[in-house]
Amino acid sequence: MQIFGVDIGGSGIKGAPVDLDKGDVSQKRFKVLTPHPATLDGVADGVKQVVRRFGWSGPVGLTFPGVVTAKSTIRSAANVDKTWIGTDARALFSERLGGLPVTVVNDADAAGVAEMRFGAGKGRTGTVILLTFGTGIGSALFSDGVLVPNTEFGHLELGGTDAEQRASSKAKEEAGLSWEQWANRVRRYLTHVEMLFSPNLIIVGGGISRDSDKFFHFLDGIQAEIVPAQLHNDAGIVGAAMCAARTDPFVKFSVTHGKAHG
Repeated sequence: MQIFGVDIGGSGIKGAPVDLDKGDVSQKRFKVLTPHPATLDGVADGVKQVVRRFGWSGPVGLTFPGVVTAKSTIRSAANVDKTWIGTDARALFSERLGGLPVTVVNDADAAGVAEMRFGAGKGRTGTVILLTFGTGIGSALFSDGVLVPNTEFGHLELGGTDAEQRASSKAKEEAGLSWEQWANRVRRYLTHVEMLFSPNLIIVGGGISRDSDKFFHFLDGIQAEIVPAQLHNDAGIVGAAMCAARTDPFVKFSVTHGKAHG
């Protein structure tokens, strides 16, 4: 079975058809830059461009970098235009895609669902947290394989400000930090997360997970097991498609032992 997945990020909008049996994209993904400012029309047009590239005419799953309610209403917009807040994202994207059925979920939740089903969290129980380090810091929390949606741990305080302002990969680039300097910030952040939630496993995702060998050895003092994501930047696309394949992706999305069920 194939569903189209689109991952909307602060810097790019990327998508591809997803093979839900394999948990992988079935064609090379296509990406366009996220417009700045990331307005409703600009982002919706970007999504349309990605989907139309493949001539897709079926269901579409989309991620969004913010809180998304069960009725697809956007409640936060840290890295996109604030006009998104209060928008019915499902209605907006469906209209722009010519009436295609659309499912919209938080971006890190989608990535977490994919990693728990097909990647680094497969078969893992207990408390598992996925953290995506990109334009911001996204989070997905699982308790015995069941997703707790819209956690937004990137907005925990670190050094007097949102953690993502200090420890995201964007923050690393903007401040010109070395891997060790940036990892020191990440370690402080992970220490705080561990103190609050005592996870068994922390999965580090986002494109920067491909460079785990450059900074993981600096993350000492964390008791939880820390592993890089396996699906890397495709996790959001795969997870979005997985959510779109479900009748209700917000009710007990359990991926324990490799099985997704509601």
